[in-house]
Amino acid sequence: MTGASMPENWLNRSTTRETGQFRQLAQSGFRYALSLAHHHQDAEDLVQQAWLKLQRKGSVPIVLGSLFKTIRNLFIDSLRRKGIIEFETLPEEVLLAGAPTSEPGVKGDLDYLLGQLKAGDRELLYLHCVEGYTAREISGLVGRPRGTILSSINRAKSRLRELAAKQEPPSIPAAAKSARP
Repeated sequence: MTGASMPENWLNRSTTRETGQFRQLAQSGFRYALSLAHHHQDAEDLVQQAWLKLQRKGSVPIVLGSLFKTIRNLFIDSLRRKGIIEFETLPEEVLLAGAPTSEPGVKGDLDYLLGQLKAGDRELLYLHCVEGYTAREISGLVGRPRGTILSSINRAKSRLRELAAKQEPPSIPAAAKSARP
């Protein structure tokens, strides 16, 4: 074992507090990767690759900012490799939604609507609404001006409202229509 590598049972020897912090960091990284990739397995791969990359650099302890930045860069690299985008800093034109999901309810609808947004808009919306970052903090994370961040978030919210308004309401089964209250 080299000096830079971690022991195989490092998680077992760590304290409960460290394990909790690790799990929280990994979950935040996964949610962020999922907001970018919009696919469960791709998000897992992004987090794992980012974690390994940061470990190889000797970046211990790993902090949220460096993890998010590494996940974002790996996501952009993966899109370039797939030939989806070419030499763009943000994969703006990539839409990841196909047909609406068969999963009923808000979660299925929300997944579908978020999949209709561009990856960059989805990323900013996630950082602002889910992780609770301010526009200034997001600006520091993604390297864009605060005003641009604010307008992009506003545009993404407007687009979600527009898409939700266009979506047809769920059909009421015939039995429910004829049943008396």
